[in-house]
Formats: sequence, C-alpha cells, structure tokens
Amino acid sequence: MNYIPRLKEEYNNRIVNNLREIFSYTSIMQVPRLQKIVLSRGVGGAVADKKLIEYAVDELTLITGQKAVATISKKDVASFKLRKGMPIGAKVTLRGERMYEFLDRLVTTALPRVRDFQGVKNTGFDGRGNYTLGVTEQIIFPEIDIDKVNRINGMDITFVTSARTDQEAKSLLTELGIPFKKN
Repeated sequence: MNYIPRLKEEYNNRIVNNLREIFSYTSIMQVPRLQKIVLSRGVGGAVADKKLIEYAVDELTLITGQKAVATISKKDVASFKLRKGMPIGAKVTLRGERMYEFLDRLVTTALPRVRDFQGVKNTGFDGRGNYTLGVTEQIIFPEIDIDKVNRINGMDITFVTSARTDQEAKSLLTELGIPFKKN
C-alpha cells in the first residue's frame, strides 16, 4: 500500500474537477497544478558571521524535512562588503510528496499560529501564475524550538504552478487551502 498525501489525493479527486468546471478546460492536462514550492531566506549578517548561514540551513531543513543548501552571491557589492561567491542565504526546493506534505502543514498548523492572522495578501502573484508569500517569523512552524532560536528571521515561500494566469493560480491555491484575504 503506497502512501499518498492527503492534499494530493484531494487535488486528483476534487480540485481537478472543480477547476475544469470554473475555467471550462477541454482536457485534464490543461488544469493547472502545483509544480514546486521553494523556501528561501536571505541572511544579511552572514558577511560578518558565517555561523548564521548554518543556522538558516538547519532551520529550513527542520521545517521541510529536506536538506537545504546555502546560496552564494553572484557579484561583488562593495557597500555591503560582499564578495562574489560568499554565502548570503539558504533555500530548499520541494517537489512531489514532500511538497504536498509541507503545504498541508503550512495551511493547517503554521499559518493559524501567525499573530492577528487575517489571511495572506493577494498581491504576491507575478503575472505568470506563481505566488510568493512572505513569512515574517520562522517560529510559526511547530518544528522550530523557540528556545533554540538565535534570531527571529523571515522567509519567502514561492508556489510555482503550471497556471498561465494569476486568476487560475489563485483559484488553484484557494482550492488547495491557502486562505487569501477578503477585500
């Protein structure tokens, strides 16, 4: 018996049919789907303290259950004392089963822990069907032990979909459970 994440099963059984009705797709292959989720974090103080990169990589690894990698700078910036090739952030890309598991945990446990949560903003779409959500505190994730956190940091969570328009992407993400603000 193979394990199928709850959201993936729901996507295949219910969401595909709902989106086909809304946008009147002729083929099932036209229905937009979630391709990957990328979590990234810039660490500004990493120029002075190399340990901050290790903390960022460890925290992203804890949150996602997949090893994160350090990102390096592509060019020199003298005003920031930054050299090409220095580590300046961390990221992890989730696909397949882990992607659906992370999305399920984000929607059901992490987002409700945000202080004064009203829903996520509608302004994070890029015009090509992708959505970026900024999280200001990493402690909303239950995997992070608050006592072991050295600094409160935020991160960006990018949802890459196969949707052609922002409206299609928003419908897909709403069906998957992301709570958008009502305005």
